[in-house]
Parts: sequence; C-alpha cells; structure tokens
Amino acid sequence: MQELGNAINESLSDSDRIAAAIGEIKRAGYDVFLVLEATIGFNKREEAEETEEGETVELDSPPETGRRKVGKIKLTSQDQKFLRALKIAIDEESR
Repeated sequence: MQELGNAINESLSDSDRIAAAIGEIKRAGYDVFLVLEATIGFNKREEAEETEEGETVELDSPPETGRRKVGKIKLTSQDQKFLRALKIAIDEESR
C-alpha cells in the first residue's frame, strides 16, 4: 500500500501539466496548497470467485407480479455479497 501511495505522489510531482498549472496560479499572485484524498480498498479474492468482469445476471420478476423483465447486468462476487448483506436475493435460475 505504501508503494502505491509513493507511486501516486511521484506521478503528481513529475507531471509537467500540474507544474505548469501551479506555476500559472503562483504567477497570478496566489499561494498553492494541493491536498488530495484517495480511498484505496483491498479485498482478498476468494479462490472460487468469478473473474473481475463478473458474470451476467438476468434480472426479471415472476410473471404473477405483472412486472416486465428489466434486462441484464454484470455482478461481481462483491456485488452479490453486498446484495445478500442487504437481504436482496437475485434469481439464481436466470444465470
């Protein structure tokens, strides 16, 4: 994680475009303070987990509800865990 932080900092420091923009601001008589916040998350992949792209899941409601099929979306295993945590079930048969 430290290496990623160093790489991001280095990229910003080495950017000619950022340096030029800061130079323009300073020439206009301003002091520049650049504060960036990044949230970086890590999740250990499970061995049985699907690929990063996820899988296509067709979402549709049972015919007796009178609702129509809404389409297909890609869900990762993280998406599925999140939906389960919210007690939202997906139709396993439509996979």
